[in-house]
Amino acid sequence: MQVADRNRDMRGTVVLAVVCLVLQLALAPNLGLGNGRANFALIFSACVALQSGGTRGVVAGFLAGLVFDLSSTAPLGLMAFCLSVSSFALGLEQRNRMAGDLGTTMALFSAASLGVSLVFHLAMLLVGQTNSILDAIIFRALPTAVLTIVFFVPFAYYYSRVRAAGAGIGGAGTIGRGGIGRSAARFGRRGL
Repeated sequence: MQVADRNRDMRGTVVLAVVCLVLQLALAPNLGLGNGRANFALIFSACVALQSGGTRGVVAGFLAGLVFDLSSTAPLGLMAFCLSVSSFALGLEQRNRMAGDLGTTMALFSAASLGVSLVFHLAMLLVGQTNSILDAIIFRALPTAVLTIVFFVPFAYYYSRVRAAGAGIGGAGTIGRGGIGRSAARFGRRGL
């Protein structure tokens, strides 16, 4: 049985938002690959969407995109639209997809990162912010997607391994790192 702790979830979301905001404003402009920059707003919205899904994920995506748009030279609402759509797609099942499944989490996020980066930079080409389609796709969208995926790895690891291990309450318990159920099984195999 899992118990939902709404205050813990809200505190975790606020801490994640502050961390991603600081990284977006302080680290992303100063660390790039070609013309690509990491998108921590996408990381935030994807983490919320993969954990909670539904309305909460879409609202988080919209707000993160709006903050991204206000802190960059992009047209207002472009990233908000992209992150709202990606959060909706990532949060369709409305369950915690990140708990214990790092591979699937990384695959879903990689597809979302590539899609958001392509749509965003092609739209920037249409409004005249980039020079050519080659510049938009090869030198901006792909490096942005790669950097965003690389910076998502610690977040995915934390939410799929560290936080998921301490989330369960009930039969398996959480004594130490292994839990009561796993500790008993370990002693049972040794014959103690």
